[in-house]
Amino acid sequence: MIKGIGHIGIFVSDIAAAVESLCKTFDLEMPAIKDVPERSMKVAVIPWGGAALELVEDYSKDGSVAHMVKERGSFIHHFCLVSDNIEADIAKLHDKGAQMATPEPVVGLRGKRIAFIKSGILDDVPIELSEP
Repeated sequence: MIKGIGHIGIFVSDIAAAVESLCKTFDLEMPAIKDVPERSMKVAVIPWGGAALELVEDYSKDGSVAHMVKERGSFIHHFCLVSDNIEADIAKLHDKGAQMATPEPVVGLRGKRIAFIKSGILDDVPIELSEP
């Protein structure tokens, strides 16, 4: 069952600067920045209220995220819904006509199983499902 919003995913060009700026401006606790070298990415999660901000930096020169940030600058990419049974929620969404970009859960940057719904429900806003 989908429990609610887990996080808002933000792609950034400089994760250390973005984390420092957000945390200093809003008096938030500085999170660890996790390096995921096999994906050439860094991720930081800043809990805030009942949800979180997930900042992602692609430090590869030719990755899709790096390319988008180079063109657009830092931007909100997606929002994530927390699912306590991701397979059942994927099946339920499929029954309602939603198409999945990832039909089977995959392991995301934070080590949790995730799946993305294809754009179309909210124009081009990606929606992620994630285990808690």
